[in-house]
Amino acid sequence: MMKRGLLVAWFWFFGISVFAQEDPVLMRVNGKDILRSEFEYSYRHRTGNADAKLSPKEYAELFAQSKLKVEAAKVAGLDTTTMFRKLQEAWRSQLLKSYLTDKQVLDSCIRVLYQDRGLKGLGSRVRIMQIFKYLPQTITAKHLKEEKNRIDSIWQSLRTQSDLDFARLVEMYSEDKRSMWLERLQTTSEFENVAFSLSTGEISHPFFTPEGLHIIKVIDRKENPSYGEVYEKLAERLIRKEGVDKATETIVERLKRDWQYAPNPSGMNELLTIGRTEQTLFTIDGQVYSGEMFKQFASSHPQAVKRQLNGFIAKSLLDYEGKNIERKHPEVRYALQKVTDKYLIAEVTRQKVDLPAINDRAGLATYFKFHTSDYRWDSPRYKGAILHCVDKKTSKQAKKLLKKTPEKEWAEVLRQTFNTSGEEKIKVEQGIFADGDNKYIDKLVFKKGDFEPLMSYPFTVVVGKKQKGPDDYREVIEQVRKDYRSYLNAFWMRELQEFGKVEINQEVLKTVNNN
Repeated sequence: MMKRGLLVAWFWFFGISVFAQEDPVLMRVNGKDILRSEFEYSYRHRTGNADAKLSPKEYAELFAQSKLKVEAAKVAGLDTTTMFRKLQEAWRSQLLKSYLTDKQVLDSCIRVLYQDRGLKGLGSRVRIMQIFKYLPQTITAKHLKEEKNRIDSIWQSLRTQSDLDFARLVEMYSEDKRSMWLERLQTTSEFENVAFSLSTGEISHPFFTPEGLHIIKVIDRKENPSYGEVYEKLAERLIRKEGVDKATETIVERLKRDWQYAPNPSGMNELLTIGRTEQTLFTIDGQVYSGEMFKQFASSHPQAVKRQLNGFIAKSLLDYEGKNIERKHPEVRYALQKVTDKYLIAEVTRQKVDLPAINDRAGLATYFKFHTSDYRWDSPRYKGAILHCVDKKTSKQAKKLLKKTPEKEWAEVLRQTFNTSGEEKIKVEQGIFADGDNKYIDKLVFKKGDFEPLMSYPFTVVVGKKQKGPDDYREVIEQVRKDYRSYLNAFWMRELQEFGKVEINQEVLKTVNNN
């Protein structure tokens, strides 16, 4: 029986001929080939202090695990959603623009932008969640009003009900359910201006961006980026929004040489003379670009004919490069693969691990039941209530009543029994108290210290019991959620390894360029 799991050597599978290939298959994940060049790209662009120290062999294990997660995301159909397709197209467009810009010109523009905007004093990262509604460009006024009213209603609920869980509302209403770190220059200026204006824990008003409607909450933030830290994001902003005309001009001239751009002087002269032509204007890599094609371009770019022609030439060259760039520059394909894989891994992990760790009450309770000893306290605590009563009779009646009442109903039963006539006979403090937390508990339970009785409530008694640990997972819910998440993640990884199949050619792995 073939052993399943990670890092299974398969030298015999490839044979000697694999080494004759310029770009051999380095591994197979569930039957899909991964070329050495893709692995090398990922290895060169690894992030994080821990990953940076890994050898190719050590990194291969993590790389294979990530590919198994990507396959799981695809099985779940996460790569077919509308949101994923839109993000993928945006990422590809951004990558293409970065390759269609002259680096030397871009570098000088970035330096000017960094200095002009004074980014040294601005916060570099915020972690956010958002309630987001995508609004198409073709949305009707009626539909827009309906969506705005819906978002406004959610915001009003957040403003007036302090106990609402923002994460829960995100899960219920948002089209983007991620919790993510956001850096400056990573998104639109409208979104950035709001996100970086909020304090940790603060929730924004509803606001519009070109993508749609948002309410965001800042969960955490980190400050003060250096030039090196924001270089790539500044480059993205310049390429995406600011525009770099000199860099574009430089790249167009290079593309003319790369793709054998050949102008037709006769057609161009006729166009510039009378404003139209049916002749060929130029060819790119042998492909004809005609006066009729120019006419379609010019109809949406109203300006002088000579400028229209220059714009048409530039756009045609850039479009042709864009269509062929992944063949010409494989690193573009791998860069897009890396960012899409990262998204799919985050989304499938959210569904398989993060959401159950938050919302699976039965699972949380069961996990707590079988790991109760992990949550025992270092010293006993008192779980119960402190009753400050107007007289001794009331204190006795209250203690007797609570012994017959479920703990979660104590406060309400006391209110209905003793505090309904307008005269408050009992004040209640309920909770879990450690030694030193409360002077009344310290004296009456732990037999240490002292207290002065309240003037209007001179009889103070306690009801409850000492415990070595919590009775219910909800009493330590954050820690249980964290531990349950680790358990779910480990279980999922074992499942992926058991049912997935990873084969690695160790001989090809030895040839990986780790510079």
